[in-house]
Parts: sequence; C-alpha cells; structure tokens
Amino acid sequence: MVNINEVIETNQMIEKENLDVRTITLGISLLDCADNNLEELNRKIYNKITTKAAKLVETGRQIEREYGIPIVNKRISVTPIAIVGASACKSPEDFVTIAHTLDKAAESTGVNFIGGYSALVSKGMTKADENLIRSIPKALSATEMVCSSVNLGSTKTGLDMDAIRLMGDVIKQTAEETKDRDSIGCAKLVVFCNAPDDNPFMAGAFHGVTECDAVINVGVSGPGVVKKALESIHGEDFEVLCETIKKTAFKITRVGQLVAKEASERLNIPFGIIDLSLAPTPAVGDSIADIFEEMGIERAGAPGTTAALALLNDQVKKGGVMASSYVGGLSGAFIPVSEDRGMIRAVNDGALTLEKLEAMTCVCSVGLDMIAVPGDIKEATISGIIADEMAIGMVNQKTTAVRIIPVIGKNVGDVVEFGGLLGYAPVMPVNKFACDDFINRKGRIPAPIHSFKN
Repeated sequence: MVNINEVIETNQMIEKENLDVRTITLGISLLDCADNNLEELNRKIYNKITTKAAKLVETGRQIEREYGIPIVNKRISVTPIAIVGASACKSPEDFVTIAHTLDKAAESTGVNFIGGYSALVSKGMTKADENLIRSIPKALSATEMVCSSVNLGSTKTGLDMDAIRLMGDVIKQTAEETKDRDSIGCAKLVVFCNAPDDNPFMAGAFHGVTECDAVINVGVSGPGVVKKALESIHGEDFEVLCETIKKTAFKITRVGQLVAKEASERLNIPFGIIDLSLAPTPAVGDSIADIFEEMGIERAGAPGTTAALALLNDQVKKGGVMASSYVGGLSGAFIPVSEDRGMIRAVNDGALTLEKLEAMTCVCSVGLDMIAVPGDIKEATISGIIADEMAIGMVNQKTTAVRIIPVIGKNVGDVVEFGGLLGYAPVMPVNKFACDDFINRKGRIPAPIHSFKN
C-alpha cells in the first residue's frame, strides 16, 4: 500500500527537486525489414517504426497527466543499421538514405530522438560496418533527430584499433559538417566499449539483436532529489551517507517502475528494463557535481572526487535493484560536462580537467560525455582519447563511452551553446603531445587475460 506521506514526498521531489522520468524509449527490431532493394528497405523501415511507435508519445503524455510525473523525452531505438542495411547498402551514400528515413519516421511519431544509426565493431569491421561509419558525418549533418553510436571494443574481444583510428577522422569530419551549429553533430555521436543492448539514453541507444521484436525501456533521473536528501544529513558518517543515497535511489526507481509498467500495458509491448542513472540537466539544482559538494568536496575534481563518485554510483545501484527486478542499461551516475551546471563551474574554476574526468570514468556509469575541445584538435589525438577510455572499459569489465565535440573555430575558454538538454560547455584544453605513431599501428589490442572465464 502507498500511504499519503509517500504521495506527498513524491510530489515534493517532482515539484521542487527536479525528479523526472528522463525517457520512455521504445526499442524496435528492424531485422525483419532487411531487403536487397534499398528503396524497399527504406519503405519497410518507415512503416514498421511508424506503426509500432504510433501511440508512444500520446501514451507518455497520458501517463504524465494522470500521475503528475514529468516524462521529459519519448524516444525510439532500432536495430543497428549497419546490420539491417548490409544487403542493400553498397556505399556510405546508401546508408545516408536510411538516416533520412529514420529522421522522417521520428518526425512522424513525434519523438525527441531516434537511436540506432550504429555499428558493432569490437573485433573487426565488415564492409557494411565501414560504410555506415564513413556515412556518419553526412547522416548527422543532414538530420535532426538521428543519433549514432559505434561499439569499438569489449572485455571479451579487445579493442578494434583500426575502427578507433577511423572514428577519430569521423568525429572531426562530423564537427566540420556541422560547424555552422557549433559542431552539434558530434553531440549526437558516441563511441562505446562494452555497449549494453538495452540502454534507453541517447546518443547511445540501440535495440540489441538479442532483444524481442519491441520493448519498453525507461530511464529515470534525480540528482536534485539525492542532493536534497543529503542536505538533511550534513556532516553525518559514511554509513548514514550511504543509507540515505540508497533509500533515495529506491524511491526514484519506484517512480520509473510505475511509468514503465503503465506504458507497457497501454502500448501492449513488453517491459524491458529500468535504467536508474542519475543524469543531470542544465537546470539549477539538478547537478551531479552539486552532490559531490554536499558530500564535502569543495569543487568536482578536487581530491576525493573519484571516491565520492564511486560511493554514489554503488549506492544508487544498490537502492535501485531493490525497487525493480529488471534494472539494466547503464544505471548509476552520468558525469557529462555540458549538461551539468556544477561540472561547468568546476571546469571554469580550474578544479576539473580532462585527465581528472578520465580518472572518474573508472568508477562512473559511462565515460567522457559531452566534452567540448578546441576545433583544431588532431584526429589522432581524438583517437588516442577514445583508446584510453575504451581501455578503461575493457580492463574493468564495464561500459565506457566517449562523446567528444571538437568545436570548429573555438578555442580553450570559449563557451559553446547547444540548447535544451544538451546545455552549454566551456571548451577544455587537451594534452598537446602527440600519439600519432601509436594510433597509426594497424590491428587490434587483444582482450585482457581476465576475460578468459569459460
């Protein structure tokens, strides 16, 4: 039974502490759309998406009205397009036509984003994989709602260094293609190690090939709720700190579970997972960095920040798994720069550097996220940053990602405005020393010894 105090408490979290359901993401399999004819393939893709997702946005709005729970985004993820288009697409230009189809389908259904313009190349690239990857700059510059991701490695397979080298070029080209909009195309492009099949968050969402025909995944958020809870136990010991975060994460996840259950029943589509990540927004009071400061860290990036993040991530997961039987996706704490006012403040104050962010990614849920860097960064340097982050994921058996934005025409200290949930970001300095000779080696880095657990 839900008592009146819990109802009041939830309303308080929504009205004053920025609690929301960040996204309802409908995953759709496009495997049955595969066709040798490109025109027929595009027709099948559009028809399936618009049929399956016809009531997604309307259903989300109904749940918002009936329960008073903000649902910020309604999104779609699809089977990695490199797989779906392998037979019909003989060139990067062929894949771009599918990007247009996805964008058109997203507009028709009214969703915020559609993810799955993706390739999975952790051990090597097929010709279709390579063509899709090479098409990304044109695809993202010519569409509004399409998001792209590439999985470049895993703990079981190692790192595909040829693909990592190629992605350095692709990210720089994407920045050039969208330089008139502060290189925003790169904000819709992320690379992974150990990418999960059921992530509801963009830009990395895709519908894994092990998933059913359609599934509802929900992502919840609530950094402001956690910070408010910690204010009430200021100065208490670590046991009290951990228990407070864990109990708060439980309450946040229960809200997501309610929304997921309702959406699943109303759409007659199976419920997949709840991703209980603490994902910040540019709004005041909705910051991961503010949680660190409430714990006693003067600024995010100061000594102790990595330990504080490890504690936060672990307690969020522990609280969440008690609230839902199906927790998945990424789940934990995101540390994007552009989407978090506290992180931006820490960068501007000199407390937070790219190197410290990389250290923090060893214990967070994702990796280097929404990092703006000077537009004249070398392609090999981008690949080196990616390789470092992928290695952290590979060795630590966790998901890591890089969403880096070389902003053409901008230098260190400039501010880039992306708008909406993407927020704004200061351009951060990058290590000036080169890694070209390392990145230009061909082949792959083998899986670590602890991957052999058969």
